[in-house]
Amino acid sequence: MTSRPRRLGALGLLLTVPLLAACGSSDDEGGDDTSSGGGADGACTYAEDSLGQVAGDVDLPAADPTVAGEVGVSMALADGATIEMTLDADAAPCTVNSFVSLAEQGYYDDTTCHRLTVPPASIQVLQCGDPTATGAGGPGYTIPDELEQTSDYPAGTVAMAKRQDPDSGGSQFFLVYGDTLLPPEYTVFGTMDEASVAVVQAIADGGTDTGGPDGAPATPAEIATVTVG
Repeated sequence: MTSRPRRLGALGLLLTVPLLAACGSSDDEGGDDTSSGGGADGACTYAEDSLGQVAGDVDLPAADPTVAGEVGVSMALADGATIEMTLDADAAPCTVNSFVSLAEQGYYDDTTCHRLTVPPASIQVLQCGDPTATGAGGPGYTIPDELEQTSDYPAGTVAMAKRQDPDSGGSQFFLVYGDTLLPPEYTVFGTMDEASVAVVQAIADGGTDTGGPDGAPATPAEIATVTVG
């Protein structure tokens, strides 16, 4: 998804290049190659992000993933609704490892999903994960891309937002509530169940605060807590 400052500049100007960009300019290169450790098989490299706005003080995830298989996550919204996600740590070990680390540190608690796209936009997503709610915030490090999917992002998909440069994801992610086509450049790391898709759809039904196809949700989407397991 594109960062709010660049709107669909990185998210692709609305209906043109529908990227989901986050943090900083889409024309910039990635951050400094400051690894969290590793180099051994299976280790993850989390690099310092010199472009995004650091939001919050968090520890780097362990270089060696601490999760495997399916990881259940419950995202409780302030209005009492819950979004249930199943993360796939085998398909995207570094991404899931980072998400779990941030969740366990309370990074996503009391944050707002800052971006919604609705028809006639060609993508149907709710973007979350930035404590600043501007689209520019992140944890201060980036995550390596873990890409295997096609351009199909069906309803129920959970994927990472990023800048247009490779390996530039951080904390922001997007929830797909309607079948969406995007370049195969976004790490898919989980799914939502049907009831959870309905929760996101209900938020989308309220439209954006601008009345247009892209903007903050008119119906507030505030994350109270994110619980792993």
